[in-house]
Amino acid sequence: MDSFLILEGGNLTIALFFILIAVFISTRSFVRPAVKKFIFVATIVAFSLLIAGHYYITTQRMSEVQSAFDAGEDIVCENRLHRKAAQGQVINNKQGWSLDGDNFTNPDYNRVFHTSRCIKK
Repeated sequence: MDSFLILEGGNLTIALFFILIAVFISTRSFVRPAVKKFIFVATIVAFSLLIAGHYYITTQRMSEVQSAFDAGEDIVCENRLHRKAAQGQVINNKQGWSLDGDNFTNPDYNRVFHTSRCIKK
């Protein structure tokens, strides 16, 4: 549950905002009673499917990255620290990187990278 909230917290916030908009719209007097239920249910189902799909794809990519790292392959992680320079950081076992939970760490590098922001090279 913790990893779901970490990975999908932003998406859950956006979905909650749109669900609140759907509730507000469906409570207006100009909306027919049959449509009120449809608006609310359709919004919840759509966001549930989108968030569940995103979580599934992200966790599959994370497991692929972790197994590739364990096999000694190169991993490219998103580096948001330097916007003007190279946006990717190449990570592998030979450079001193290790996997601590879902984070790549290196004693020579002050930043950790989460496996959800990495891909196999």
